[in-house]
Amino acid sequence: MSDRPKVLFVRVKNAGKSQVAAGLMKQLAGDTVDVSSTGTRAGTALNELSVQSLAEIGIDIAAEHPKPITDEMIQAADVVITLGSEAHIEPVDGARFGQWVTDEPSERGIDGIARMRLVRDDIDRNVRELAQQLGATVREDLRPHDGQVGERTGT
Repeated sequence: MSDRPKVLFVRVKNAGKSQVAAGLMKQLAGDTVDVSSTGTRAGTALNELSVQSLAEIGIDIAAEHPKPITDEMIQAADVVITLGSEAHIEPVDGARFGQWVTDEPSERGIDGIARMRLVRDDIDRNVRELAQQLGATVREDLRPHDGQVGERTGT
């Protein structure tokens, strides 16, 4: 792994959860981690509730856009994290692959911005743990409200 680890967050559309993870990592770890996000079938626009949930804690991802995955992105990454079980990518040598099964409040009847805040908070816990594993200095002054923790597998 290089001095500045490269982390790639992957989801199908790259419109919500993977963008939230990338935004949180960029804010929490600063320039100690090189962060990007991508989609296996990238959408056309960001999920507005994802953008709003990060704006509430001072993170602006409004200028971001869904990006299609490339072999080069995967090969350049030190760590590749898929969020959820729908995005599938083939592991490559040299990179650490993990999957985060995030909380899905809509399964409990929670929708809208309340849902997205819980998703954001769950992803935040995962991002903090990963940043610490990578040796990044994590900003402790940026803390979203506590939501419910979702199940996580691997990292």
